[in-house]
Amino acid sequence: MRHPKTIGQVARLVAASVALACGAPVAAAQEANTNYRPAPHDPFVKPKPVVRKKAEEPKKKKNVSTLVEPPSIKARIESYKEQRARAMEAQLPVPKPTTALLLSETQITGIFRTPRGYAAMVEATPIKLSYTIYPGERFYDAQLVAIEEGRLVFRRERQWSDGRREMSVETKPLRKVAPADQLAAAAEKIKDDRPAKKADAEQPPADAPKPDRSGGNQ
Repeated sequence: MRHPKTIGQVARLVAASVALACGAPVAAAQEANTNYRPAPHDPFVKPKPVVRKKAEEPKKKKNVSTLVEPPSIKARIESYKEQRARAMEAQLPVPKPTTALLLSETQITGIFRTPRGYAAMVEATPIKLSYTIYPGERFYDAQLVAIEEGRLVFRRERQWSDGRREMSVETKPLRKVAPADQLAAAAEKIKDDRPAKKADAEQPPADAPKPDRSGGNQ
C-alpha cells in the first residue's frame, strides 16, 4: 500500500520541478521586455546613406625637374677649340670665342657705332679678354637680340633635366666706371700728353724771325 503513495509523491515532485523550469525563462523574458530600447533612428527623419571611405592609394613620387648646370669654363673652351678646328678643316665660318662664354661671365664695357651698325665691347671676366659683338651673335646660354642706349638685350635659354627648354629676355647694362678708375685713366692720359706738349713748346713758331747768323750788321 506504500508504493502508490511513493509514486504519487514522486510525480508531484517531478511536476513541481518542471513548473519551476518553465517559469524561469518566462520570468527572464518578462524582465528583458521591461528594458527600454530606443529606435535605431528617428522615424520622422529620412536616414542618410552610409558613405564608405575608399582606401587611400599610396601617392606616387613625382619626378622633380632640376636645372642643368653648364660645364666648367675649361671644358667649354676645349669644346670651342674642337669646333673651331672642324670649321677650319671644312672651310666654314669659325665661331666666335663668345660661344664658349656664359652671359653671367661677361661685362659690357662699351657701346659704339660702326659701318655695320651698333656694336658692343664685352669683357670675358674668366679670361680677361675683350670682344666686339653685334646683334644676332650667340653666347653659350644666350643670344644678343638688340643693342640699346646704355644696355644690351639678350634672349637667354635654360635647360632642365626633363628636356624642357625655358626662354626668357634679359638685359645687361653698360658697366659703370668707378671714380677711382676714371681718375687713374685721366692721370694716365695727362701723363701721355706731356711729352708732346713739351716738344711743341721747344719748336719756334712758323712765322717767327730767323736769327741773323751772318756775324755783322748790314
